Amino acid sequence: MHINRRMVLLGAGAITLAAACSTERPASDVVKTIYGPVRGKRRDTGIAFLGVPFAKPPVGELRFAAPAPPAPWTETLECTAYGPTAQRKSMGEVTTIPEPSIPGDAVLSVNVFTPDPSARGLPVLVWIHGGGFIAGSPASPWYDGAAFNRDGVVLVSVGYRLGIDGFLHLDGAPDNRAVLDWIAALRWVRDNIAAFGGDPAKVTVAGQSAGGGAVWALMATPAARGLFRAGICVSGAVTQPNELAAGAAVADLFTRRTGVPATAAALRALPENTVLDMQDALQAPGPGSETVPMLGLAPFTDGKLIPEATSAMLKDGAGGDIPLLLGFTRHEFNMAAAMMAQNPSAAAASPLANAGKGVDMDAYHAVYPGADATELAGQAISDTIIRGPSYQVAEARARLNQPTWLYEFTWTSTAPGYNGMAAHCSDLPFAFDLLRAPGVAQVEGDAPPQALADAMHAAWVGFVKDTAPGANWPRYTLDERQTMIWSDQSHVESDPFAAQRPIWSA
Repeated sequence: MHINRRMVLLGAGAITLAAACSTERPASDVVKTIYGPVRGKRRDTGIAFLGVPFAKPPVGELRFAAPAPPAPWTETLECTAYGPTAQRKSMGEVTTIPEPSIPGDAVLSVNVFTPDPSARGLPVLVWIHGGGFIAGSPASPWYDGAAFNRDGVVLVSVGYRLGIDGFLHLDGAPDNRAVLDWIAALRWVRDNIAAFGGDPAKVTVAGQSAGGGAVWALMATPAARGLFRAGICVSGAVTQPNELAAGAAVADLFTRRTGVPATAAALRALPENTVLDMQDALQAPGPGSETVPMLGLAPFTDGKLIPEATSAMLKDGAGGDIPLLLGFTRHEFNMAAAMMAQNPSAAAASPLANAGKGVDMDAYHAVYPGADATELAGQAISDTIIRGPSYQVAEARARLNQPTWLYEFTWTSTAPGYNGMAAHCSDLPFAFDLLRAPGVAQVEGDAPPQALADAMHAAWVGFVKDTAPGANWPRYTLDERQTMIWSDQSHVESDPFAAQRPIWSA
């Protein structure tokens, strides 16, 4: 999920990268995967292998199928530029995170950033991008692995199917195809990452927004067990996985709105643009039950791959003893509420329009004193979608004594449009220590504090290396509820959400 500053929308056959290889390049730039050799791009912090296929292109008979292993190759595959992305168009002309759309069929690929392929036993961070499960791009410069490589971590970013292709329930196709993509990528990491210097037993899976929801869904997925040892959920869409009935309802609405049966046979031969138009029709506003739920195209309980929805996951302790670091920003979608107040016509078309409705605004007045009506509306949206559900996850896990660390990012930007807010996505350049990446100044302002990036990034590196973020950040427990507050003066605070607890736990 990324905020589209103009539209106020929620905030994502043949392999084309093969090319002749120059024999003059260093031999160490070539790594042998179990499918064939790949050549990467040497950089100051290591080598980047971009667009490495972990599955065949999902086209033709494979369009709505489970991901199939790539066909082996013998000639060295040139992996020095990002491969095609499942995103064909971003959520709008301007998104918080730069999200390139790259044409082509081979969208099921990974980007591997390694300090040194000849290293042994390095910890691995697998990154799943956000974008509301319908958009987003693994080729974003905000997901570059340079700083992690500098600090001895291999970073892998994953491309996966989006929207209808990835999530719509279709007769004649496996459910949760994008989840199958994530699992296939994690299996690729298990089988190949040692060749890039990584340790398959030291994998942390992480993601932001929809990507954070992916982490949460994977913790409930038996087929993913053993493929990662820890998780990082950043402003995660943890109200997913949806219930089984929700997946069926979205498929039914798709058929009623498009006149096309929700079957793989009916959709397989349709052009991409036609399916994207159908997706827009599915998600268009409508009266009452005729509107697809926000994040309706998302992981859902299917009785096979994902056995439980979030409500059951909270009770049953999904993930067991897998360490989980999670949290949120102070003003996730407050900026969106302000824009909707200024542009009611855009608000009517936004998936956020109904978020936060039905909350007790008198209670919000008490919890957020001094906030005006627009600010309260934004906080209600933020709390309903991200903050409250993430807090519930931390509480449920602490109740079961599962290893959990909670944070709130409160540093506020000075950039126009973001001024005075700690908005959705604004914490990522700090965690990745990429304050000079393209697009960061437009979100964070001209002088975001490097000290905060140093501290946040170090905590992430510590968690990936040791499954704990450091001695200065205690586990979240019900007796102390100690929470890291990321700010100009970062600190641990005991029970900072005592005032919100009654409305977040209702």
